[in-house]
Amino acid sequence: MEKVEDQNPQQEEDQVVNPWEVSAKDGGKIDYDKLIDKFGCQRLDQSFVDRVQRLTSRPPHVFLRRGVFFAHRDFNDILDAYERGQKFYLYTGRGPSSEALHLGHLIPFMFTKYLQDAFKVPLVIQLTDDEKCMWKNLSVEESQRLARENAKDIIACGFDISKTFIFSDFDYVGGAFYKNMVKVAKCVTYNKVVGIFGFTGEDHIGKVSFPPVQAVPSFPSSFPHLFSGKDDLRCLIPCAIDQDPYFRMTRDVAPRIGYHKPALIESLFFPALQGETGKMSASDPNSAIYVTDSAKDIKYKVNKHAFTGGQETIEKHRQYGANLEVDIPIKYLNFFLEDDAELEHIKKEYGAGRMLTGEVKKRLIEVLTEIVERHRRARAAVTDEMVDAFMAVRPLPNMFD
Repeated sequence: MEKVEDQNPQQEEDQVVNPWEVSAKDGGKIDYDKLIDKFGCQRLDQSFVDRVQRLTSRPPHVFLRRGVFFAHRDFNDILDAYERGQKFYLYTGRGPSSEALHLGHLIPFMFTKYLQDAFKVPLVIQLTDDEKCMWKNLSVEESQRLARENAKDIIACGFDISKTFIFSDFDYVGGAFYKNMVKVAKCVTYNKVVGIFGFTGEDHIGKVSFPPVQAVPSFPSSFPHLFSGKDDLRCLIPCAIDQDPYFRMTRDVAPRIGYHKPALIESLFFPALQGETGKMSASDPNSAIYVTDSAKDIKYKVNKHAFTGGQETIEKHRQYGANLEVDIPIKYLNFFLEDDAELEHIKKEYGAGRMLTGEVKKRLIEVLTEIVERHRRARAAVTDEMVDAFMAVRPLPNMFD
């Protein structure tokens, strides 16, 4: 039985992590060890990194080897099955609530692309335009428009169209997908959904009824045009750990309706420029680097807003060195600087005070500018026709090649 009923809305908690809110008491940092214990998932240790490298014959992604993806549920079962010659499929998604994505939004998609290429497996990407319509008070039409805009950013990450199906809930929900939603809904009591998600009497019934929509892409029969006759196919979900409540519920229900529990591989939160206080705020454009930012914007945001662990004066910095634990430029380089040796060199020199904050920020600006400009070029090449092609309900005959 999954650990599912774990929230008491009346009880004040040290930290709140759910799909709609990420916060720690008194503006502190998220304690990931506590989160793992509370959610009941497992740490992703070095043995998994080594095993992925052995099974795929390619270097592990930077997010894997540096612990950005740090927790899992049954990832070992996926690897065991793969080693026996059994394939799986990937499922991830995006709630389209804004025009532009920030770098934190790109992290699951960058990692999912690596998994798709490394394991040579199909992928379904859910755009929850219905969810954002309900939570963000957007119109149906605006939610659908944002879903297509966000799809362009997702496609720009380089997914293989012969192995990828992108769908929006407003367009796709029905048929076999809806049948699975009803099966899930019948298994989850109102008390249980309140326990998992913390809904209150003030929440409208659309919110309470939404979780099955995000649950059922975990089941292959929700996609008969892709997986007809493959009901035994396993599913792996790369996502940020705030999405875990949906899939604790899903994993609790899955065996009762005849499916494998989906496996998960879960990431840390990408910190705001101002420091590690949870997720970035879309309402504060200076809290994040957006994929629409110019090189000038990136330089300004990093120099002006990135919280550092450097000392107040050069003299003190040379004497004491930087506090790498709180330094945001170092944390961002940990995500995006590919070269392990260069990263270790920067950490050593900066921590010892031989490298100054300005030098570290300068290197970060170079790294981020290259990523954003590469993404912008790729997105500019994505046409409406390409979006239509990725979202077309069609078989993928070569999806396991």
